[in-house]
Amino acid sequence: MLRLRLGLADLCRVRFADRLHPVGMSLLACQALHDADTARMTPGPAADAASASGPVRSAASVLRHLLPARGRLPDFLTPLDGLESVVAGLEAIRAAPVGRIRAEVTAAYAQLPATPLRRRFAEADGETMDLFGRALGTWHDAVLAPHWADLTEAHRHHVAGATAQLATHGLDGLLNALHPAIRWEAPTLTVRTWWSASLSGTGRGLLLLPSPLAGQHPRVLVEPGRPVLVVYPAPLPRLIRATTPDPLGRLLGATRAAVLRRLAGPGRHTTTALGRAVGISTSSASEHAGALRAAGLVASVRDGGAVLHRLTSLGTELLDAGHAGSPERA
Repeated sequence: MLRLRLGLADLCRVRFADRLHPVGMSLLACQALHDADTARMTPGPAADAASASGPVRSAASVLRHLLPARGRLPDFLTPLDGLESVVAGLEAIRAAPVGRIRAEVTAAYAQLPATPLRRRFAEADGETMDLFGRALGTWHDAVLAPHWADLTEAHRHHVAGATAQLATHGLDGLLNALHPAIRWEAPTLTVRTWWSASLSGTGRGLLLLPSPLAGQHPRVLVEPGRPVLVVYPAPLPRLIRATTPDPLGRLLGATRAAVLRRLAGPGRHTTTALGRAVGISTSSASEHAGALRAAGLVASVRDGGAVLHRLTSLGTELLDAGHAGSPERA
């Protein structure tokens, strides 16, 4: 049980994360999708993870070996920085001090048998960290990226509901309604998580993040000079249903199909915005948009320093034709 004593400076800065963290969510999902209850809550990613083959299966094997199957992850693997893309998140991980990496990985491996690869990871060996980064990127693109728009919508749905809770029941009502494993009795937030301690807040606030990929228990990250991060389990809302077999994904590839579907939605679709929405790097978004453009499905124009993308009539027709196989919405 974690007991977190919050001061006035923390309580004045309670807020929700404005978007999901691609690397953070990927690492949590690597663990969480082993749990049957979590897999039922996120059937799309669970199905893609279970059907992984070739390079994706190899990537999953590396991650399963390097990460604890359950429990607390090394804190440096879930940084607050690097929200922009998987690449940015991995850069934030690589920026962690070597001493911190060694200490946190060694603690995480306390109950695991030592292997050469785990030893090299605990030593922050450069080649092993590169292997980890490639594996995570491959796994994310195959398992989470195709569902990133749904996960983002789920996040927005929960934040909207929590905002209403705050407006009608105040901060006490909000904190006590987050999750059954979280209880607030001023000035202490008690969280049934993977580790136990009695701590004080950092004075930088409380950052809340609901996610269907949090796993069995809430996750808490406490770093000096940063807001305390609390990631807590939140089911996919009813308006987002399990995906059926996706013919468009089989035709274009899951990530490219996700890019095409994103272009059908509202908003200003720059390359950067596309990458953020789908959960891939800007360079990867540019590559996918270029392939769709070459196929006549997307048109792109330069607007100052940005490139704007939109569906062509052919792209719209293809989406309409594949609608029966796309994620259904109420």
